[in-house]
Amino acid sequence: QWEKDLDKISGAKSSKGKISFLVDGEEYFNRLLEAVDSANESIDIRTYIFDNDDYAVSVADKLKDKSKNVDVRVLVDGLGNLMAMQADSASMPDDFEVPLSMERYIERDSKIRMRTKSNPWLTGDHTKTTIIDKKLAFVGGMNIGREYRYEWHDIMMEVTGPIVDKLQYDTDKAWAKAGFLGDVANFFAFLKGKKTHADDEGYPVRALYTRNFDSQIYRAQIEAIRRAKRYILIENAYFSDDSILYELAKARRRGVDVRVILPEAGNHGALNASNQVAINKMLKNGIRVYLFPGMSHVKAAVIDGWACVGSANFDKLSLKINKELNLSTSHEAAVNELLDRVFIPDLARSKEINQEVDITLQARLLEILVDEAL
Repeated sequence: QWEKDLDKISGAKSSKGKISFLVDGEEYFNRLLEAVDSANESIDIRTYIFDNDDYAVSVADKLKDKSKNVDVRVLVDGLGNLMAMQADSASMPDDFEVPLSMERYIERDSKIRMRTKSNPWLTGDHTKTTIIDKKLAFVGGMNIGREYRYEWHDIMMEVTGPIVDKLQYDTDKAWAKAGFLGDVANFFAFLKGKKTHADDEGYPVRALYTRNFDSQIYRAQIEAIRRAKRYILIENAYFSDDSILYELAKARRRGVDVRVILPEAGNHGALNASNQVAINKMLKNGIRVYLFPGMSHVKAAVIDGWACVGSANFDKLSLKINKELNLSTSHEAAVNELLDRVFIPDLARSKEINQEVDITLQARLLEILVDEAL
């Protein structure tokens, strides 16, 4: 019944596909590069950040070589990529020469086509997908860079089946809009409609979005929390949405087992402060909170047997402003794989917080800023 109701709640019909989870950078990037090597026709990368560190350059070199025989398109977000290139990973080799422009580096001596999405009103395209030969997709929260390969905890999904056709259609429209003709090209890409390339296999899988005036991810997750009767498990790097916190508190008061995993060492000062304030709000309402050692960039939730995973944080930017993509399913085997490979081990590795944390005046002011702007 939940999946039928979700058709109306989200405004998005379920598709079909198969999901397997790739945990952390070694597993994901090894599988990604293996898929790149085996590509016969096309590689479509849509990412928030294609960094200019040593690892991102090595991926770029692989794509440049592959572009001799395969159509390769790379679409990045202008603001996200600009911000990322201003800061280097502490672990990057000292003798590495950073390219000043990844777009120029990627396009030099290659047949790769690269476009940068503009950011009207400072909105971003936070989506991360790579599609191989229009049949195999990788979806989740990892950008292309050293942190994601070597340093941070994160997950991606390897996806097959008809849902990939929908993701390819989304990519084609985003690519068209980022070109010279903008909305006109996007309109013609829309008119072409979704094509069928992927294998007809799998179980119900739903693509959920945040996009202009359509907060599907927010509506779906908040309604799932409101209906929860048994358990809610959430792991997310940035947690600042008051509406979500309010509904989690109500769920706990209904007797639902609510557990939230946050990173012990976040990567954004203001959002770290917001997490601190959120921790105390959750503890006051009986929600169990855990700190994952180091930086966890995972964006996942399992609520009474329904899983929702992707690029969206639990903040205003992801839930209401930026373009985001999550995949959701109630398929038992897929949900159990997420529990077994992510939530159960992460809860075991994390330290539970048993008392409220000290909040400085600066942190409180930053939290107010985040609450209003992010």
